[in-house]
Amino acid sequence: MIAAVTTGFFTSFALILAIGSQNAFVLRQGILQRHVFAICLTCALSDAVLISLGVIGFSAVMAVFPGLPVIMGLAGASFLFIYGGLRFWAAWRGDGHLASTGSAQSLRAAILTSLLFTWLNPHVYLDTLGLIGAVSTGFDSRIDKLWFTIGAVFASFIFFFSLGYGAKFISPFMNSSRSWRILDSAVGVIMWLLAASLILGIAA
Repeated sequence: MIAAVTTGFFTSFALILAIGSQNAFVLRQGILQRHVFAICLTCALSDAVLISLGVIGFSAVMAVFPGLPVIMGLAGASFLFIYGGLRFWAAWRGDGHLASTGSAQSLRAAILTSLLFTWLNPHVYLDTLGLIGAVSTGFDSRIDKLWFTIGAVFASFIFFFSLGYGAKFISPFMNSSRSWRILDSAVGVIMWLLAASLILGIAA
């Protein structure tokens, strides 16, 4: 049990640690301190579903939806390109600081954006359905697989809530339009790089 939980936890944590589009969004919302709990919970629960599917069997999912990687890749690249463009536009206008003190994004819009960042990101499928699913095959019994899944899901909850609520410690440094220009530009670069990598991966 301990080995399964530990392996699941550290495998999931290592894969999710890299800054990607989803993490950048959670970080930004954490700095804004807007709908942090709902966003973190949405991302963590989505990961829990994907991790569970990965443990059940990635090959089974692909057999039912063989064209899923290409479809999700194109949809994800489009979404990342648009969102990245919005961040560059905000950086150029310099209205990030005003947005942090002005009207907030609605809860429904925040949750929808969180879902889009998760479910339109093929890298998430590779990590959860592919890599985590592959590691889980090292455990034979259903009980061990269950504990592995629990450890992996727990890591996701720990990471997202730590990122979302830990971001508030950065907020005192984000009290100027220049700081928000830098943040929005960085987020835009991340989004466009990830979009480009998806397109190149599909074309390869």
